[in-house]
Amino acid sequence: MHKIFKMNLKIVLVIFIVLDLFCIAMGMGVPIFCILFGFPIGWYIVKRITRDTKNMNIIFKRTFFYTIITSLFTFLIMSIIWGNTISMLFNPSTDFKNFGIPLILYDPKLSFMGWLILMILISPFLQLLTTIFAAYLTLLRWSRNISYNL
Repeated sequence: MHKIFKMNLKIVLVIFIVLDLFCIAMGMGVPIFCILFGFPIGWYIVKRITRDTKNMNIIFKRTFFYTIITSLFTFLIMSIIWGNTISMLFNPSTDFKNFGIPLILYDPKLSFMGWLILMILISPFLQLLTTIFAAYLTLLRWSRNISYNL
């Protein structure tokens, strides 16, 4: 198990990219699995960082930096997938009712705009939150183990 935490950071980043793309593909462009993927990513980040250092300031900074990187990658992919549909908002002949998104608001165009905001902005932010939450829980457990060992 310790070999996983000693791997080269570039290899870990490539593995994350492949798994994140797989999560996006499983959700067919909807990043629900990417949001859930934030839990094991947060755990891994803290386990990897705490293997090298015990300084809490460094642990917090690195954890936040790595969680931002993971969320930015998901934001980039969501921008690529859903960004080209933004031009549909400026086409007056676009039929938003038959686009295939849930019409949760009263107007189909407003529902489409809400869907784009949800996919491009809010979903990577939710992945950031789940990653930070899992990292915090892992760090909490790690700090308890450190205090018991003292």
